[in-house]
Amino acid sequence: MAEAGAAEHLQEEASSQPRVPSTRLALHSMDMSYSLQLGELWPSTRLALLCQQKYAALLNCFGDVAKMIREMERRGARDFVYEGRGDGAAPLGPAEDRPGPDPSCPAGSPVISGDTAPEMEHPIAVSPNLKCFTFPRGDITRFNPARPDSLRLLEYYLMDAASLLPVLILDVQPGHTVLDLCAAPGGKSLALLQTECCRHLAVNDISSSRLSRLRKILHSYVPKNIRTEDRLRITSFDGRHWGEVERNTFDRVLVDVPCTTDRHSVLEEDNNIFSRLRLRERQRLPLLQTQLLVSGILAAKPGGSIVYSTCSLSQLQNEYVVERAVQVAKTEHNVELQLVDLTAIRTLYSDTFNFYGHCRVGELVLPHLTANFGPMYFCKLHRVH
Repeated sequence: MAEAGAAEHLQEEASSQPRVPSTRLALHSMDMSYSLQLGELWPSTRLALLCQQKYAALLNCFGDVAKMIREMERRGARDFVYEGRGDGAAPLGPAEDRPGPDPSCPAGSPVISGDTAPEMEHPIAVSPNLKCFTFPRGDITRFNPARPDSLRLLEYYLMDAASLLPVLILDVQPGHTVLDLCAAPGGKSLALLQTECCRHLAVNDISSSRLSRLRKILHSYVPKNIRTEDRLRITSFDGRHWGEVERNTFDRVLVDVPCTTDRHSVLEEDNNIFSRLRLRERQRLPLLQTQLLVSGILAAKPGGSIVYSTCSLSQLQNEYVVERAVQVAKTEHNVELQLVDLTAIRTLYSDTFNFYGHCRVGELVLPHLTANFGPMYFCKLHRVH
């Protein structure tokens, strides 16, 4: 009886012990993997992840843009998108100029090499409506919350500036049909609408609660006449099956997948994917990401483009997902893809972002105290047929 009572007491005492916070679990996991992946760059990246994130202001092109530009310039902020559109920018280079395969890659992993999209006539074609202001490197000044203008639309949207890069490289041109497959919470969808190039934008997210946030954002920034059904379609659908429902449909597809959201995971307990209760979900992420990317590839028209992105540093969620999806598209669906080399992006925006520069495929923005944006991984594919 006494033994049973003692065991019960020990069980109660164990259950009353504080759990290891999910943020600590996340940081431990990242220390294990990213110290090997990033080497000597990990300590500075780790420090930046644990410090206050830097934000940018995406101006609302549906409001008084000239007024906001004057206000931003008065405060010392600069439009990094405009600065990157200079005539002297280097063109996108061939794949053979990229770094070779990572020797740490497991044997047998598929490597995309030599499959590059046709040479670009310009480094990046960006809508002049996209204006995103940041403070210079090392300047930790923060933007004030946006205010409504005379039309009751908010003047600017605060976002991680690196989150705009996948939209920029998507290269949406006037008349394009565009799919944002995993759109919530909505910053990239808003930026796509700001280009005023989308003939039709399909915005999708499987989470109804996250989609509700997206609707609120669009309502706060976009006029009612732009949010019509013929121009904007909002759905809550399992993106893994989109390629079956609307195959060969869109000129441009953005696949910004669910990921470990590294910065959130080391700072916030709420909805943390490193929670012990979400272990299986986290382990399945690369498979989910691959399925979503393959679906996005199938939804794109032959001749169209697909951009894959995450806010994680993980190779398993970044390069390896792209390589696996390209392999699946080829072997299971007879869809051929070409990798679009984005090394020129590092040159165009090196004053604003801290790029890693050694990805097997795609590009990665590393957080750094002097430019605390990201992490943001992005890769662009051109669908041949």
